[in-house]
Amino acid sequence: MSKLRIAEIFGPTIQGEGALIGEPTVFVRTGGCDFRCSWCDSLHAVDTAYRHTWLAMSTDEVWSEIHRLSGGKPLTVSLSGGNPAIQDFSALIARGQAEGYHFACETQGSIAKPWFSALDTLVLSPKPPSSGENFDWAGFDACLSAAQTAKKVVMKIVIFDDRDYQWARAAADKYAALPLYLQPGNPEVEPQLPVDPQHVADRLLWLVEKTMSDGWFAPRVLPQLHVLLWGNKRGV
Repeated sequence: MSKLRIAEIFGPTIQGEGALIGEPTVFVRTGGCDFRCSWCDSLHAVDTAYRHTWLAMSTDEVWSEIHRLSGGKPLTVSLSGGNPAIQDFSALIARGQAEGYHFACETQGSIAKPWFSALDTLVLSPKPPSSGENFDWAGFDACLSAAQTAKKVVMKIVIFDDRDYQWARAAADKYAALPLYLQPGNPEVEPQLPVDPQHVADRLLWLVEKTMSDGWFAPRVLPQLHVLLWGNKRGV
């Protein structure tokens, strides 16, 4: 069986954003990504310059670390990255769910995998124009098809500016059946530099006021709790 490329496994801590915000979670952050967003806050899991820090782990080794960190108490395991869809997590999901754990995955929606169908929560987070990526909606549609039997599928979009906001509105119209979560982007991504909580709050207020003034009540507008609590520190 091929090994999984793992950038870090950490927790339990709370999920800081999206549909499961506040939920106790162990995070499995994978190494490798098919995107290179201009504002990426996880370059240590994306840039191949960090490849030497990624561990090649078997499913049993990953599961053992999840079990150790959680103390054997079933909780949510979040597969993140990088882009976890590059790899095959079907065996890990089956192993954990057999012991009562729930599995969530966050991916940009560029690569579809059959194991999406086994997830408890799939968060599709298409990247808006500020990312510098030209997003392919055909790949997103393939992810939706792959996740038809997943228990929950939602869309989450990070907003940095007015162009992103208008792009998100168009995406929401296209996929009106998907629950939508919006959050203001964090431009301060350097791990060694502090994050100004007031700046984070101001950006959130801007997004709240914009959606309310437009009468756009469909999305849930949320902060990035982990940024408010820990800034850009790794492993929290």
